[in-house]
Amino acid sequence: MMRPRSLAPIALLRHRPAVPVISALALGAAVLLPFVVSDYRAFEVTQVIIQAIALLGLNLLTGYNGQISLGHGAFYATGAYTAAILMSRFDVAYWLTLPCAAVVCLGVGFSFGWPALRLESSYLALATFALGVSMPQVLKYKHLAPWTGGVQGLTLDKPEAPWGLPISPDQWLYFFCLAIMVVLFACARTFLRGHAGLSVQAIREHPVAAAAVGIDVPMYKALTFGISAMYAGIAGALSAMSVQFVSPDSFAALLSVTFLVGIVVGGLSSVSGAIYGSIFIQFAPKVASDVSKAAPGVVYGLVLLGSVYLMPLGIAGGLKRLAELVRERARGMSRKRRRSHV
Repeated sequence: MMRPRSLAPIALLRHRPAVPVISALALGAAVLLPFVVSDYRAFEVTQVIIQAIALLGLNLLTGYNGQISLGHGAFYATGAYTAAILMSRFDVAYWLTLPCAAVVCLGVGFSFGWPALRLESSYLALATFALGVSMPQVLKYKHLAPWTGGVQGLTLDKPEAPWGLPISPDQWLYFFCLAIMVVLFACARTFLRGHAGLSVQAIREHPVAAAAVGIDVPMYKALTFGISAMYAGIAGALSAMSVQFVSPDSFAALLSVTFLVGIVVGGLSSVSGAIYGSIFIQFAPKVASDVSKAAPGVVYGLVLLGSVYLMPLGIAGGLKRLAELVRERARGMSRKRRRSHV
């Protein structure tokens, strides 16, 4: 069996004492961020956090397991509507809707992933794309309108800060989403380093060899699909709370394509790549619009082509390569100093 490609970064992490320090500094900066920016900027960064969760789920499926999905917007919508219906129709606490959305999307993803095991490559992509295309129409279905609000959607109230904390609703939701993201990213890292995660990556490398050494390929594929959908569903529920509104048109098929763009630009088979990709899909269109009001799509396309051409392994892969070059140069300079002292 071939060694999974993503095991090398995991092995390198064990020899990088600076990684925990950098992670702690980044987390500290994230905690201070909402106190130094406006509520609108805090809202924008909250969207980055939410989308990073969805991208991580898709990366688990596509980057680590090799299954292509063009329908993750449907799972995102399922989580959003699960939370919205529970909050608006049954007056369920916002935080309690997250596990409900997670369970629903895990079940839906596993149920979809199991029969989809017969499909490979482009056929699986087409099947998931069909799911993404059909979801808005399902949400508009007249017999579901009493629950989903039909074409008008559902309006929600933004959660207030609990315990009398002197922060705005946008700041509280930022911290709430940040805490959820940290937990989910830690769970993903633990999963990928464990036996199940290594089995998932081995299936991507060579399914036949993985089955030959006793890995239950169908079960792990369906499980990965379910976990990936669960991450997307949690992100969708958080998005509904943040935006305070859900409607079928918010979850068009283009959303699934945007998620795929995010993991490619951020870096496949990279946990941190989900954050980089989320930043890209959140701000790149706005930057393109500022550069050219007449043709923002052209500017966005050029930026996307440039990022893929300059960093074929994604932003995470480009940063890793840059760090390796810096270390190699530092070692070379160290060897020169030792020779000069001899």
